[in-house]
Amino acid sequence: MSDQTRAENANQILWFGDNLMTIRVPAGAGDDQISVIECRMPQGETTPLHITLSGDEVIHMLEGTMQFFVAGKDFPAHVGQTVMAPKGLPHDFRIESTDAATCLIVTQSGAFEQMVRQMSLPVRADVLPSRGERDATRRFFDSSVQRNIEVVGAPLP
Repeated sequence: MSDQTRAENANQILWFGDNLMTIRVPAGAGDDQISVIECRMPQGETTPLHITLSGDEVIHMLEGTMQFFVAGKDFPAHVGQTVMAPKGLPHDFRIESTDAATCLIVTQSGAFEQMVRQMSLPVRADVLPSRGERDATRRFFDSSVQRNIEVVGAPLP
């Protein structure tokens, strides 16, 4: 990947459902394929219980509160805390903050970033996509794009 392409791929902002995803470090920026994505999610946002097959996920809280379930343990995470969701272990989360929560999601291999890019819409200053257009989260775990995630249960209640 050229330096110009790396720069163009960094800081791209995308609608992933109702979540704003900012690619801070694209996987192609380095040899280890580490990507850093900033994610801002509204209250109540959740994922089904799932297992990541492509690598560990590191989630660092920048603002708000999230409730996590990782490897059989249920716990909250607040600003400044970091959560590890190891590869192969079931995990999910729910946004508890009344406004929203923002976190950094760090992954390796580029699989998560690729899925986000494929299932998102670009953010444009002049147009807000409709709810239906942004509804990638419903398709998230149903899509054939998701070869690196296995759904194993319902979202946190």
